[in-house]
Amino acid sequence: MRPTVNKFFSYYKPYLSMFISVLACSLITSVATLVFPLLVRYITKDVLEGDLSTALNEVYWVGGLMLVLVAIQNIGNYFVDYKGHEIGARMESDMRSELFAHMQKLPHSFYDKEKTGRLMSRITNDLLLLSELYHHGPEDYMKYLVRFVGAFSILFFINAPLTIAVFCFLPFLGLLALYFNKRLNKAIRRNKERIGDVNAQVEDSLSGIRDVKSFANEIVEIGKFDQANARFFESRKITYKAEALFYNSFETVIQLITITVIIFGSASIVNAALDLPDLLTFLLYIGFMIEPIQRLNHMSTQLQEGVTGFQRFMEVMNLKPSIENKSNAIILPEIHGEIEFRQVSFYYEEHLDRVLQNISLRIQPGEYVALVGPSGAGKTTLCSLIPRFYDAIDGEILIDGINVRNIDLESLRKRIGFVLQDVFLFAGTVMDNIRYGNQAASDEEIIAAAKHANAHDFIMNLPNGYDSEIGQRGVKLSGGQKQRLSIARVFLKNPPILILDEATSALDNESEKIIKASLELLAKGRTTIIIAHRLSTIRNAGRIIVLTEDGIAEQGTHDELLARNGVYANLYATQF
Repeated sequence: MRPTVNKFFSYYKPYLSMFISVLACSLITSVATLVFPLLVRYITKDVLEGDLSTALNEVYWVGGLMLVLVAIQNIGNYFVDYKGHEIGARMESDMRSELFAHMQKLPHSFYDKEKTGRLMSRITNDLLLLSELYHHGPEDYMKYLVRFVGAFSILFFINAPLTIAVFCFLPFLGLLALYFNKRLNKAIRRNKERIGDVNAQVEDSLSGIRDVKSFANEIVEIGKFDQANARFFESRKITYKAEALFYNSFETVIQLITITVIIFGSASIVNAALDLPDLLTFLLYIGFMIEPIQRLNHMSTQLQEGVTGFQRFMEVMNLKPSIENKSNAIILPEIHGEIEFRQVSFYYEEHLDRVLQNISLRIQPGEYVALVGPSGAGKTTLCSLIPRFYDAIDGEILIDGINVRNIDLESLRKRIGFVLQDVFLFAGTVMDNIRYGNQAASDEEIIAAAKHANAHDFIMNLPNGYDSEIGQRGVKLSGGQKQRLSIARVFLKNPPILILDEATSALDNESEKIIKASLELLAKGRTTIIIAHRLSTIRNAGRIIVLTEDGIAEQGTHDELLARNGVYANLYATQF
């Protein structure tokens, strides 16, 4: 618990001087507010009941002092409101950057289980509410504590018995707060989870909007969204019910306090224990004493939302990346590209059955190897272990004789290029997307990479050439054009190891022919692993490795494997 509390307050540290200034201004404005009823009491009790010949000058003097207090309050409140919100926004920005950076370190296994919409909710909605707590929390609690203690002290000085009678109601307010805060905390947490579900549904539907329309399933998607939206509405309704009971219970107790003051105060005047100016002052200060209670009541929702947001923030921040660099991780020099698997086994966390079992394999530098086999045999998984997207459960994977677990992650991954079937392009220009392969590349190098990928001609036919916007995920480009840009990125990266995962399986014949020519050029001189279902694309591979659920079933050239009449021959026969 203590580390979490320390973490919560650590975000104030960079802005401590500004935060102290905000608290100081808040304290000054609170004291100024407490002085007003005393000035009213002075006028009604001392000035107007004294020598009226000098009363006018004193009234003007007190009026001038009130104007000064108003100026102090307005200037102070402006500073508190402006700078306080700025501090909250800065802290929110810092936390959002920290959370996003931490998410970048989390492994593939984390994203296999988490929905993008839920993560977006944590990084946006949760932190926005948390910033309000950071700003308003300490400032408001201090401000209203000063007002409450100040008002109570003054009231006790004016009439102790009546003040004690008022104070007797406060335990009821405390019990109400404890009871309803627990209910609100549970309700608010449920709200955040369900708005995360809504975000996830929106992200899922809009990302696949073309498939939705192609299958004419708009009604289906609307139904799924309405279901998630209805669940969120139901949770909000429960929250509002709890809030309504909470606030109205508070208001009832506060009204009872006011009635108590009026009745017993009037009785005290009749018994000459209190005069009218003191009763008026008492009523004014009761307002000051009740206002903090009312505000703290309303702030309880803000507090619960902020605390829940911080808990959800820490849930992600407390996740330790399962794949990290060792303290003495090796920075890879220029490598030859030899890859070796030694008795490698692997399974995903949610599946106890092993995907890979005791795989041993050596790929020579510059060798062109094809991985084939039935779906689910672990071909993509095997390749994902090389750059440590996942870590093997047992065994070792070595590059040029160095265990990948001992290699700096950035250094390792910079030497491996991927061309996948499902191409991901970022919103932005053609130039931006190719440069993603090497941020330090010049425009000339980018154009050269595009030419190697047979992409230059179609790029020059775009409205703005290399500066053309391609839309979210490259929606303005065809499948073949997107694939050529992804190949250009790898050309620019220039890695010694290349992994091609079904890179041409989703393309038409003309695009496939162009892409194959680009890939052959790209693979030249590199250690290349190609994963393929269409066996016609890998006939010329130097070695074909047949992977099944039982491991490596056989390996050899296309002709050698056909001659054995084994697993590969059966797979080939089903396609031709």
